[in-house]
Formats: sequence, structure tokens, C-alpha cells
Amino acid sequence: MFAEAGVPIYSADDTVHRLYSGRAAPLIEAAFPGTVENGSVNREKLSAAVIGKPEALKKLEAIVHPLVREEEEAFRHNAEEAGAALALIDIPLLFETGGDKRVDKIVVVSAPAEIQRTRVLARPGMTEEKLDAILARQTPDAEKRARADFIIDTSGSFDNLRRQITEIVAELSGKPAVTTE
Repeated sequence: MFAEAGVPIYSADDTVHRLYSGRAAPLIEAAFPGTVENGSVNREKLSAAVIGKPEALKKLEAIVHPLVREEEEAFRHNAEEAGAALALIDIPLLFETGGDKRVDKIVVVSAPAEIQRTRVLARPGMTEEKLDAILARQTPDAEKRARADFIIDTSGSFDNLRRQITEIVAELSGKPAVTTE
């Protein structure tokens, strides 16, 4: 919906997926043999190689995070060169990776814990064990909300979500909110 409002978006997750099929794959295979098939990282095998292993996870992050950051910087440069009034950088581990220090405003997308859990467990390949490992590494939702400049609550209707985003874009861009309701 931010894209519909003309806001350029950088997604760290999308970047990781791209890197896993490109530049990061040989580096990951060297560090975690058997995790790359046909030139792409097998996410299930990589997950098995790092889940519950803090040192292995640090090794993976040391490979991937600099590449993600490099692409983020290129995105920032391109958005600025294009004259974008605002740009959105979607980083799931914003606080955990220090990304909050690289942005002007923080928008947290959230829903009640039970809704979050149900949504995440519905993803292919997700298990309770994986989810618990992910949550153990994340800043608690209450802290994220406390540190946010804006909170988008995704527990309501699609129209409510669109209204929240329209208002945030309007406030950040200095333009009046225009809705189709």
C-alpha cells in the first residue's frame, strides 16, 4: 500500500532472497557445506544448520548483513537521486541490527500476539520451534511499539489498514491525506 502511494520500498527480506540465489550463495556454501543446491541456498537446510546455534547464526549474519546493507545504501542513493519525498526501508530486525539509527522515522507493523502467531505458523515450512527461535532473537513487540513513531495495527479490516497507511504517508510527506472511502 505504501507503493500504491508512490513510496519507493526497500525490503531486506526480498534482498536476502535475491542474495540467496546470487552473490551470497557461494559464500554460504563455503561456510555451511551442503546448504546450496543448483546455485541457490536451500532455506530449510540453512535453517537446520543455524537454528539453536548462536555461533553459526553469527557466522551467517556476518556473511549476509553486509551484503544487505550494501544494497540498502544503493536503494537510499537511488531514492534520493530520484527526488523521492520519502522512502520506506522494510527491515524485520530493525532494532536488533541497529537499523533504527539509520532512519528518520520508525513505523512498526503489528497485531496482537495470537494473531501474529497464527499468521506466522500458517507459512510453509514454519514450525513452533522455528517461530520460538525467531521470537527469542527479536525485540519484544511492546518495546517496538514504544520506540515507534507510528504503529500500523494489522488486526483490523483492509480499509482500516489502508487508512492508517494513507495518514502516515500524508504526515511524513506533508501532503493532505486522500482516501477513497
